[in-house]
Amino acid sequence: MESIASLRKYLIPEIIYGFNAHEMAGQSIRQFALDRVLVVSDAGVIAAGWTNKVMACLAQAGVTTELFATLTPNPKDHEVMTGVERYRAAACSGIVAVGGGSPIDCAKGIGIVCSNGGHILDYEGIDQIPHPIPPLICIPTTAGTGADISQFAIITSTIDNRKIAIVSKSVVPDLALIDPHTTTTMDATLTACTGLDALVHAIEAYVSTAHSPFTDLTALNAISLIAANLQQAVITPDDRDARDAMMLASTEAGMAFSNASLGAVHAMAHSLGGLLDSPHGECNALLLEHVIRFNFPAAPERFRTIANACGRPTAGLSDAELCEGMAGWIKALRITAGVTGSLAQRGVTPAHLPLLAHHALQDACMVTNPRRPTIPEIEAIYAAAL
Repeated sequence: MESIASLRKYLIPEIIYGFNAHEMAGQSIRQFALDRVLVVSDAGVIAAGWTNKVMACLAQAGVTTELFATLTPNPKDHEVMTGVERYRAAACSGIVAVGGGSPIDCAKGIGIVCSNGGHILDYEGIDQIPHPIPPLICIPTTAGTGADISQFAIITSTIDNRKIAIVSKSVVPDLALIDPHTTTTMDATLTACTGLDALVHAIEAYVSTAHSPFTDLTALNAISLIAANLQQAVITPDDRDARDAMMLASTEAGMAFSNASLGAVHAMAHSLGGLLDSPHGECNALLLEHVIRFNFPAAPERFRTIANACGRPTAGLSDAELCEGMAGWIKALRITAGVTGSLAQRGVTPAHLPLLAHHALQDACMVTNPRRPTIPEIEAIYAAAL
């Protein structure tokens, strides 16, 4: 008899995908019988026009909306708690998130506390949420985070300046309206950072110790799509085909990592992002090449398959040659996309490394990394990125 350890669960929300999917917000919300919802968004998405368009669709369906948009790019614990107060004061019965990972993660946090009480920091870790959250509909406006379909919510703890990971099927949205058109208003920097974030999701899911045939399929296809389309999306923001490919890649990478989890890049990026309050995708991009060098010996054949998916030559190359080739290609990709410089140029010093490493080792994402690092090894990876 097969061991129960060989069993795998695969969970994704209901998805409506395609250009102008955001216009389905009003029609789709009827299935939840909601009459008043909290719309969670941010200033950039409002300025781009997407928030008002979604709210207009909801109004046409007879749904009253309460807008909450006073949040920062990395959602903070106190911002979640303010959103909880707004939700309760407006007597809302559901949540609609419009934006990138920050509004969506904040919306998840609001839902957690509204249904379960306490403080958002009480729910750090895996499967710590006892009661389902209110109905949640997500409309992503970036192609990278995968928050719109995932079991993850990342919140910054301002108590100790670190990001906490909340992992639970309870935060999988009920519905994701995934519309590539909403990504055409992203600037080049945001396109690059979110696209590289999706690439890290796919790579880490593929080498995760919790990977499965289901996650392998979506992870590898996401890698191929990003390798072929990221540069075009950065250079030509109104290229519909490139935007469609990147949004599909983000969705598939999200399906993969939500079910296979992640690894050292994300654990270290969460620690780094908590310190710097910097873009998550940028942190991932600066660390990826160095983590690949560390992880490669633990999964050489999987990294060889990843290289093939990226269109990289593999025939006749030793593992060492392939590893360096992959790391070099990743570095060139991020630089060409506009993510340049080092951690030192962003304010990280050697004195920061022990605390960064300590927080990274405690992160839930580190559990499924293919190679278990020590504190000194994590410090060495950070040091290589200085």
